[in-house]
Amino acid sequence: MSQTILALHNATIYQESNKILSDVNIDVKKGEFLYIIGKTGTGKSSLMKTLYADLPLTNGEGVIVDFQLNGLKDNDIPYLRRKIGIVFQDFKLLPDRSIKANLEFVLKATGWENASDMQDKIDEVLDKVGLKHLQNKMPHQLSGGEQQRVAIARALLNDPELILADEPTGNLDPQTSVEVMEVLRKINQNGKTIVMATHDYALLMKYPSKTLKCEDGTIFEVVQKTV
Repeated sequence: MSQTILALHNATIYQESNKILSDVNIDVKKGEFLYIIGKTGTGKSSLMKTLYADLPLTNGEGVIVDFQLNGLKDNDIPYLRRKIGIVFQDFKLLPDRSIKANLEFVLKATGWENASDMQDKIDEVLDKVGLKHLQNKMPHQLSGGEQQRVAIARALLNDPELILADEPTGNLDPQTSVEVMEVLRKINQNGKTIVMATHDYALLMKYPSKTLKCEDGTIFEVVQKTV
């Protein structure tokens, strides 16, 4: 029996007091790769922010990695975020420290203490994205694609049950986007569940998977050929 990692039922997504999406029903099983597509301003990012509790879920029901989104207490949010990995469009790497130090910062912030264990974990996640040899470089010394792969490695640090990728190829050229997608697909094939918001329809054609579309205040599943 498939395990549900993420479920929204009759949910309404708000950005402050503005209703963005209504009657949102989503069910994501362990190991799935789900796209969320739609034009800019249709609610993709607001939905993603609701999933990692940057926006509250006030109408409807939501469960993500066993946390109830509706009524989620502020002091539970850090524990929720330790069970999910988040990949942002703009990388969000700390510019004043090396790649290794960026990853160490996250590990220390989530309770890691042993230096040897932290180094082993950093080596492990950077190896998964093919960048173990660049851990002593500064972010500005890496290309955009390399920085996004570091961001993916960072999302893997605490062995998350789910990865939320919000426009992870939005700042990248087409070839680099393909390289980042190859990394994400490989991680998915190794068992990680991924929900990815994107407006890059070329990637959907190259890497077809279950797709939900935000449009006119609603979200619905689309058949790949009609995307």
